[in-house]
Amino acid sequence: MGSCWRNSAAGRRRYAVGSCLRCCPGSSLCISVLKVGLNISTIQLFDGMICELTSEARELSSQNLEIQITIRNILQTMVQIIGSLTGCVHHVCATQESIILGNIHSLPSFILHIIKSTFVHCKNSESVYSGRLHLVSDLLQTLFKEAYSLQKQLMELLDMVCLGPSEDENSILTMVEVIHSLMDICSVISSMDKAFHANTWKFIIKQSLKHQSVIRSQLKHKEIISSLCEDILFSFHSCLQLAEQTTEPAAQDNADYRLFQKTLKLCRFFANSLLHYTKEFLPFLPDSCRTLHQLYLQIYSKFPPCLYTAKISKVQQEEIAGTFLVVLDPLLSQLLKSQSFVQTVLASKLDLPHELQLPQVLLLVVVVDKLPSQPEDVQTLWCTEDMTRMSILKAIFYNFGQFSGELSLPAHLQGVKGKGQAEVPVTLYQRICVHLCTFVASLHPTLFPELDAALLNAVLSTNMSTSLLAMDVWCFLARYGTAELGAHHVTLVAHLIKSCPGRCVQLTNLSVLLRRLFFFMAPAHQVEFIQKFSPREADNLHLWQYISFQALPADLRKQVTCEVTGVCTAQCRKWLSGSHTLAELDSLNTALSVLLTVCNSAGEALDSRQLTAVTEVVGQLWAFINVEQIISQPHVQQAFSLLLQLLAFFIQTVDLQLISQVVNVLTLVIKLEPPDHVSLAVLDFLSSLGKLYISQTLRDKVLPSLSCIVASLMVNRNWLLEQHTLEAFTQFAEGTKHEEIVSQCLGSEEIKNKVVSFLEKTESVGETEAATADNSGEQKTDTFWEPVAKPCTKRARQELLLEEEYRSAFQTATRALETTEALLKHSRAPAWLLSELGALQERIEKLKCCVLRG
Repeated sequence: MGSCWRNSAAGRRRYAVGSCLRCCPGSSLCISVLKVGLNISTIQLFDGMICELTSEARELSSQNLEIQITIRNILQTMVQIIGSLTGCVHHVCATQESIILGNIHSLPSFILHIIKSTFVHCKNSESVYSGRLHLVSDLLQTLFKEAYSLQKQLMELLDMVCLGPSEDENSILTMVEVIHSLMDICSVISSMDKAFHANTWKFIIKQSLKHQSVIRSQLKHKEIISSLCEDILFSFHSCLQLAEQTTEPAAQDNADYRLFQKTLKLCRFFANSLLHYTKEFLPFLPDSCRTLHQLYLQIYSKFPPCLYTAKISKVQQEEIAGTFLVVLDPLLSQLLKSQSFVQTVLASKLDLPHELQLPQVLLLVVVVDKLPSQPEDVQTLWCTEDMTRMSILKAIFYNFGQFSGELSLPAHLQGVKGKGQAEVPVTLYQRICVHLCTFVASLHPTLFPELDAALLNAVLSTNMSTSLLAMDVWCFLARYGTAELGAHHVTLVAHLIKSCPGRCVQLTNLSVLLRRLFFFMAPAHQVEFIQKFSPREADNLHLWQYISFQALPADLRKQVTCEVTGVCTAQCRKWLSGSHTLAELDSLNTALSVLLTVCNSAGEALDSRQLTAVTEVVGQLWAFINVEQIISQPHVQQAFSLLLQLLAFFIQTVDLQLISQVVNVLTLVIKLEPPDHVSLAVLDFLSSLGKLYISQTLRDKVLPSLSCIVASLMVNRNWLLEQHTLEAFTQFAEGTKHEEIVSQCLGSEEIKNKVVSFLEKTESVGETEAATADNSGEQKTDTFWEPVAKPCTKRARQELLLEEEYRSAFQTATRALETTEALLKHSRAPAWLLSELGALQERIEKLKCCVLRG
């Protein structure tokens, strides 16, 4: 059968090629054979053999001996051809000191084509030969080894080539083609032989750097970087999988651990290769920056404190960091100078998936750690923005608000060890905040405008985490910078608050910032602030509800407290003597809010006369509280909440009859399910009642109502309200002398269990660590923070209040009609009702005409 196969046309051609290549009497003949004998027809013949193998393999079986012999003969011929080529190349290497690429310019591409075809066939052998692989596995192994030897010999030959500046274009293109072909081979053998794969990459990098002066503009840099990054990530993920499987990393005889270490070294090798290549070809890599950026993000996403980190031991984490991640650090230092990399990392429309938001911030934090040691032009590149990219500070603040899940988990990172001090673990928030503050301290003065813009933009964010981080950094700046800079910032924030169009998240953020920055002001600057924003002026008064009087020196505090209290009580009396309309509530609420701020931050500075004045005003205002308006009118809700908090502050001097009235109103309000902020004010008042001794005459009226209020709020479905209810009840129970109310409030088993769990600090429902991470990862927004659009054009305050009065009047009329309708269902209508309804209808028609004319 073998002779028949050899006598066929195809067999004669294969035999002739094999015989020719086995003749190597001298180096000159060998080179001639390599130049002439290995031509396109030879390549076509080899490809034909591969196709014939693929075709014949379908019929291969242990019973079909003819096909089996044919396939084995083809494989043996392929082995002979490759072996002969290896011998010829080896002979040339052994007899030549240097190789002129022009003499063998067709050789490398032909040989690499044969090598790649062979490797591809071996790689696909399981599917090509299906369940009959065992019939030819011995020859396939031999074929792979011969191709392996041929490639090693060819790389040795090519290593002897030197390309000078005067080299002809064909030689340059040949070397470029060699590098690209070897890169293609890498993609084939990556899963077949890791050591061979690494050695091939080593040769690619070596030749690229060796001949860079003549080939750098011809290389496919994007494909090379992309392939290297793919191999890094594949090895890295394999390393993590092995680490997860390794139960005893310290055991050196553990097979899994040895494989883990071997794979880790492979990661380091690929990272080093990328480092060297990037260093030499950085100007040619603008198209590769996105790939490099994604490489960092994918690697960072597998380490704490990311939610989807690999479950490996701390020892293995440190080993990976010390062996592999340490190489990525100098690579990033190189990329800092690349404008394309900056443009990629800070792109305005990056649109990263949720799991890569934290890795993005971690990468940016590493960058800000490196920037202080960079030249001023590099710092400016990262810290300024344009139409397509953000500054690095804005990027950190923006992305910081995108991963609330990781911030909500108790993740603790490695801390900083001080001199003679033990290392203290820090939270993710602390780590990022400290690095940002360190960067701000080193920032060049020319970049302060960009810093101010980034901080203000973040403070005005609707994301609570972002806003708080910006405030912390801003406070550091106030502490670190000059007193004049701090005073300037306080004035700026005060003006921004005054320009806010009504209540919104941005106003809340600015007010918190003003309160904190005011503590850093020098006393002289505080005096200037008081003069510039005097509380005696009506448009300045609302600023003082956001300032802690505790920040003022004692003498100045007493003076300002006296002045502000007088202004506020006068404002309250003005409302009491007026028409008591909703339109006037805004100024009343401002006065009450400022009074509450005074009481909370400087209550000890109030003398008896001022205390009496405030208590009397609060009692008089309470008489105007309307339960129905509490539910429907935001301004009334605010006034109600402020009065409750002021009553809580003066609880021990308030008349008991007034307290009884307040408790009765609270019972009615809670039944109507008021907004959350109203319920929280109710709880503040209830907790203060624990300080009070209630006389026997009022005890029977007040205590049962308290029990009903607590029970209603305790079973609220809002977890935050439930938590506050438990805290308020605990404070009341610890302070009250009326122990019977405590047992009354614990009437149901459900409430009793909640209180016990709260006191014992136990969770009511168990949750696995993985489930906690998943739930946190799904959390997209901050609780109780509604996103607010950019403030619209400011509407006149009077217009807003008049609209509320209209709505209140209309709702009152609607409820009256509903009550009348309910009465008609249960009783007969009085004789006068029909005529009154007719008159009412006429008035409605007149009102409609007025609306249409207006």
